[in-house]
Amino acid sequence: MAAPKKGRSASAQSKPWRSLALILIAIVALTGGMFASGHTTPRLGIDLAGGTSITLRAVAEPGQESAINKTNMDTAVEIMNRRVNGLGVSEAEVQTQGAKNIIVNIPKGTNSKEARQQVGTTAKLYFRPVLTTEVSGAAADQSPSPSSSSSATDKDKDKATDASPSATGSSSPSASATSQGRAVTDALKADSTPSASASNSAAASPSPSSSAASEAAGKLEAQYTALDCTVKSQRATAGKGVKASDPTIACGQNAQGQWQKYILGPAAVDGTDVKKSQAVFNTQTAAGWTVTMDFTGKGTKKFAAITGELAQKQSPQNQFAIVLDGNVVSDPYVRQALTAGNAEISGSFDQEEAQSLANMLSYGALPLTFKEDSVTTVTAALGGEQLHAGLIAGGIGLALVVLYLLVFYRGLSVIAIPSLLVSAALTYVIMALLGPTIGFALNLPAVCGAIVAIGITADSFIVFFERIRDEIREGRSLRPSVERAWPRARRTILVSDFVSFLAAAVLFIVTVGKVQGFAFTLGLTTVLDVVVVFFFTKPLMTLLARRRFFASGHKLSGLDPKALGAKPPLRRTRRPAAPSAGPVDPKEA
Repeated sequence: MAAPKKGRSASAQSKPWRSLALILIAIVALTGGMFASGHTTPRLGIDLAGGTSITLRAVAEPGQESAINKTNMDTAVEIMNRRVNGLGVSEAEVQTQGAKNIIVNIPKGTNSKEARQQVGTTAKLYFRPVLTTEVSGAAADQSPSPSSSSSATDKDKDKATDASPSATGSSSPSASATSQGRAVTDALKADSTPSASASNSAAASPSPSSSAASEAAGKLEAQYTALDCTVKSQRATAGKGVKASDPTIACGQNAQGQWQKYILGPAAVDGTDVKKSQAVFNTQTAAGWTVTMDFTGKGTKKFAAITGELAQKQSPQNQFAIVLDGNVVSDPYVRQALTAGNAEISGSFDQEEAQSLANMLSYGALPLTFKEDSVTTVTAALGGEQLHAGLIAGGIGLALVVLYLLVFYRGLSVIAIPSLLVSAALTYVIMALLGPTIGFALNLPAVCGAIVAIGITADSFIVFFERIRDEIREGRSLRPSVERAWPRARRTILVSDFVSFLAAAVLFIVTVGKVQGFAFTLGLTTVLDVVVVFFFTKPLMTLLARRRFFASGHKLSGLDPKALGAKPPLRRTRRPAAPSAGPVDPKEA
């Protein structure tokens, strides 16, 4: 059995179908996933689909520049995202860009003026006493479940490690109506308590202040009764526009994930009264993760006063609600007056929950505001025109590349054009899938990146074809020329694509806004270029090199040796036969 000739790779030459089958399976699988997800088109950015893009820049008060940091910026993004979602907006994007900027992209169909007001205002944080609370929505018809209240304790005194939740409102709204009304009226009337017999006495005429308080209490009770916190639109409007000095209604979630509704008294402590807050793992007790708060001098007095009042009451009126933008983020109960200027909120927190609450408390105390750097509004019609123009530009670029391949490479375009189509198909399908998975949106710069990628992909084919032509000029036949040209072309293609990808990565990291779309698309198409050349172009070239049309160097194949100025075929020179060692014939001598 003859040994294989040195320098020939059987796997490289005889099994190109494996690579072609692999990339075909990948295309089919990705396409199937695209149709299964229901997102058959790439998600369009604001500049193509229409909408509003707001760029906000964080500004700190003098001497408080350290307030602009990653933690607080991430908290601001979370708050703004909740505000935008409260408007009923779908597919809105809120993300940090750089160290001081936040980009808010809101798609068409949204009141841009209202959205700008929502995201541009500073977060409002208040500590309000809980007057009454109960489970809201369908769960309210069932037996009342405990609230998510944690215990608030003075750090300098005995810390309460009991994480058991306190009871919420009564199971029957009608049964608690009298106590609710009295609690609200008490909050409105600081100097007197309503008499139970006042409403039963026809002769008694209520004072103007008592009448106004009762009317306001009745209105608030009616709002509370009608409030359903399981409805997103009602959560978004609950308590909006209410002054800090007035009682209000609000919504929040308990530890069981159920929505609670609240009647809350006037704000007792402002968020700016919190000097510092952080999540701490308590190793001294079994409390686990807790949230600590340090108050300013003015805040210490306010907090001591309100906790002293709440500690003397029964649940749920011994709780205070931490309200951020009208939403209750925590409602710990109080066991004793906290007068030392610091407090600890304990409960069934994990690290993420404790850190989130600490960030919100800190953000409400930060001298951090946001100013609009730019607001761009694009109508859907204008976005459609831009997309149409981008597609025309892409079509023209593709047509010019195809024309160039047909003129200069002739038959080799049979390989290059399908390779371009495979690359385009992979790019389209992956962009469609990235929309719902990571929120990728195809904007106008991203379309430009895809157009530039056409030239990058065609350049890889040209490098490979020219290497093959160089081998043919040396006098070799096509099949060995393909195999000898591939290692050299492969190195060149990898180096070229690495440089392009590196440039795209750097551009993506250091830029902000829509330029990142260009960088992302350029990086994605560069990676796909390597995949297509390795798994489609090279195997297809290996297969077609076995066809007579290409192997014989037909004039239209693009590989005609005469047209390429090839040298004569390489031939081995025969060595002269060695002289015989036998006797010499005398006649020949």
